[in-house]
Amino acid sequence: MKLSSPILTAVTLFAAQLAGAAQPAKPYGLVIHGGAGVISRAELSVEKEAEYRAALSQSRDAGYAVLARGGTALDAVIAAIVILENHPFFNAGKGAVLNADGICELDASIMDGRSLAAGAIAGVHHIKNPITLARAVMEKSEHVMLTGDGAERFAKQQGFEMVPNEYFQTENRRKQLEKAKTKEASARPTSQWSPADDAEARQFRYGTVGCVALDQAGNLAAGTSTGGMTNKKFGRVGDAPIIGAGTFASNATCAISATGWGEYFIRVGVARDIAAQMEYKGASLADAAAATIAKVGKLGGDGGVIGIDRDGHIAMPFNSGGMYRGYKLSTGAAAIEIFGGK
Repeated sequence: MKLSSPILTAVTLFAAQLAGAAQPAKPYGLVIHGGAGVISRAELSVEKEAEYRAALSQSRDAGYAVLARGGTALDAVIAAIVILENHPFFNAGKGAVLNADGICELDASIMDGRSLAAGAIAGVHHIKNPITLARAVMEKSEHVMLTGDGAERFAKQQGFEMVPNEYFQTENRRKQLEKAKTKEASARPTSQWSPADDAEARQFRYGTVGCVALDQAGNLAAGTSTGGMTNKKFGRVGDAPIIGAGTFASNATCAISATGWGEYFIRVGVARDIAAQMEYKGASLADAAAATIAKVGKLGGDGGVIGIDRDGHIAMPFNSGGMYRGYKLSTGAAAIEIFGGK
């Protein structure tokens, strides 16, 4: 018996509705960080903590708004990081730490998990928002990384806003540089001494901001931006602009942004190491991230990472005193955390 056309149409529509109802919405969301390091409740006033939480919330919510309206993970990463680069509390953009010459020297990187395209810049002095230049390198050049004067020449060709280095500098960072130089001058290193064993020396090696995102199309992206370490010398570059160390994203596994003592994160290849464990061992994001941070700790380094995988699971492990961090997911889960608990 053949169904009449109206009945057949109704049955077809009903079946389609059932099929659609059976398909859960794809998860999406993002995680941000504002740096890991020596962050104690005793030294962070209630007022200052509230200011940090407000800035982190603004960054997180700006990035999530991009995802909620169907925007790309790349756009969300940029939106979140630009806010942190513009805020003087964080070691990226305005408020970046000073190098040994008393100027701000900035690094950043970004990676597209869909295509594995990546862009990075290092050692720039006049780029207001370094993360946007890193994206331009990825999308508008044949290269992955540009450094120093060459990166700034490229920026001028692309019409980027150039600012005086004084724009980035703050009085708080000048005081930190003076303290670091005093510490350095008074130190008497021996064969048994290492800055890794010196709690005061460690605090000058932290900072960095970053974001990882998963959009509604299932694409991942990661970005990281930093001023590096206080009192750094000789054109030093840390892990933040190094693809596979400070930043990595692949739709096959996860997106990662790192923060901490860059020399150790480079040696471990932190961001790629996490993704590799997921790809080759079938490890979960949480287990892989924890294992990689343990490797950093075994070498004597510390810091943390943020990550999100293709299914929307997140991880934020760290082995330092704290890490400014936050997340917002389409499931409704959201938080801003600073210390070991929250």
